[in-house]
Amino acid sequence: MNLRDRYINFFVERGHKQIPSAPLVPENDPSVLFNTAGMQPLIPYLMGQPHPYGTRLCNYQKCIRTTDLEEVGDTYHHTFFEQLGNWSLGDYFKKETITWSFEFLTKELNIPIERLAVTVFAGNDIIPKDDESIEIWKSLGIKEERIYPTENDNFWKVGETGPCGPDSEIFYFRGNEEIPLKFDPEDERWVEIWNDVFMSYNLKEDSSLEELPKKNIDTGMGVERVVASLEGYDDNYMSSIWKNPRKKLEEISSEVYDSNKKSFRIILDHIRTAVFILADPAGVKPSNTDQGYILRRLIRRAIRHAKKLSIDTNSSWMEELALIFIDDFKNYYKELEDNKEVVLEGLKAERIKFNRTLEKGLRKFEKISDKDIDGITAFHLFDTYGFPLELTIELAKEKGLNVDVEGYNQKFREHQELSRSSSQGKFKGGLAGDSEIETKYHTATHLLNAALKEVVDKNIHQRGSNITVERMRFDFNCDHKLTDEEKMNVEDLVNKWIDEGLDVRVDEMSKQEALASGAECMFIEKYPDIVTVYSIGDISKELCGGPHVKNTKEIGEFKIIKEEASSAGVRRIKAILEF
Repeated sequence: MNLRDRYINFFVERGHKQIPSAPLVPENDPSVLFNTAGMQPLIPYLMGQPHPYGTRLCNYQKCIRTTDLEEVGDTYHHTFFEQLGNWSLGDYFKKETITWSFEFLTKELNIPIERLAVTVFAGNDIIPKDDESIEIWKSLGIKEERIYPTENDNFWKVGETGPCGPDSEIFYFRGNEEIPLKFDPEDERWVEIWNDVFMSYNLKEDSSLEELPKKNIDTGMGVERVVASLEGYDDNYMSSIWKNPRKKLEEISSEVYDSNKKSFRIILDHIRTAVFILADPAGVKPSNTDQGYILRRLIRRAIRHAKKLSIDTNSSWMEELALIFIDDFKNYYKELEDNKEVVLEGLKAERIKFNRTLEKGLRKFEKISDKDIDGITAFHLFDTYGFPLELTIELAKEKGLNVDVEGYNQKFREHQELSRSSSQGKFKGGLAGDSEIETKYHTATHLLNAALKEVVDKNIHQRGSNITVERMRFDFNCDHKLTDEEKMNVEDLVNKWIDEGLDVRVDEMSKQEALASGAECMFIEKYPDIVTVYSIGDISKELCGGPHVKNTKEIGEFKIIKEEASSAGVRRIKAILEF
């Protein structure tokens, strides 16, 4: 029985209901590209919404994090990973969760108590030291020298507002040396394997804390790290989780894996991640935006590293690896088997597409890589050979060379201008079409966003939108239902700006320049290196793909039809334009 099954069985025996893993692409959270933690799909329930499965839950959740994609290739970072979790929604609290954590590790997994240490919240001016957790750990046999109080590392929160509270992290000593009597957080042999979060408070918008009427428990345990630790490996890729695909890659490459083979790890990580993205119900395909951009980047990076291992990248090597991952995980994630052909076809199509230009591009790069790469050359690699800028930077970095990013950005801007001119100024962006009416609605969403900030709260941000020729829908973060006065004032302000005839200006600049200028965006990682910024007078500046009107007088009269809850902490406005 593997770690997932043992974990689920342990908590089901203690009254928990197993809930299925949520899809990788969040269903009701447009603020992120992928689910990044086991608790993320449960945020509405942690904030008070009743869960249909009750108050005690457990699961294994598939997650993706892309914030440290460049770090993948070492022995412990992963793009895709699994997280085990158990939750109490106003049911049990510290004593039960700490005791069960300890029992699972020491009795179910037979970890010697000598190899464990814990951290607890040290307290601050607002919240007292977590003496209760300290006493519970002591009662279970953890020595005082192995209990380490901290402030900054032991307080967990969902975001800028919402449920939060102290936590207690559990560490495992991974090493064959004599185990130190005292826990040292700077000693890398101590590896965090579990986190128990005690959700005692609600973080309000003014940064104040109020006690929650119902206190929750949120726990998390990373499967890859725990399995490697228990099996005695410093290298996660040596664990049993990676055994079958690692052996397959050794067969494909005719090389034996060791800790020096970074390309092995990048290929294994990226192909596994690509398999799960392609199999997800969201139907993501390789593209140049959003989740599709991440997927394309992973596949293409894996192909480049396959070449470093002298793999014939025109062969079906990726599909062969994918079949191993599907077989290893299909009993836990049914969508892998159900969407097997989708996965294989998706990998094959992107492999063929990229291979058409990659080999020529790499030969070209070798010819010009005797010195730093200027902007014109970097753009030529992109325009002619399909090299994204980050690939050129990565290749150059390996040779100790620099890339003129600003020069590249300038050439990219010129290219975009030519493209716009040749397509008669039409912009393709966040809309399904670019009809005159949809264009007016799109600009109106920017005015609505700005009005909500001025009337309701300056910290309001867009959380999603949907536009048809008949109406607009706009989601935004807000902790209360708008009053009739607030709705009226928002509507009046939008119409005032429309009547003022404000010009809509479009500029293209680097992503860094856009952020420095104060431009707003939903999530920065989805945007390319060169972005389009739309400004409406001096009231609104946003990163956006367009299209937009040239002057607000073109929009018509703005009317709010409905304001309602969209999800926990998110409100929705439906509005129309009258002409």
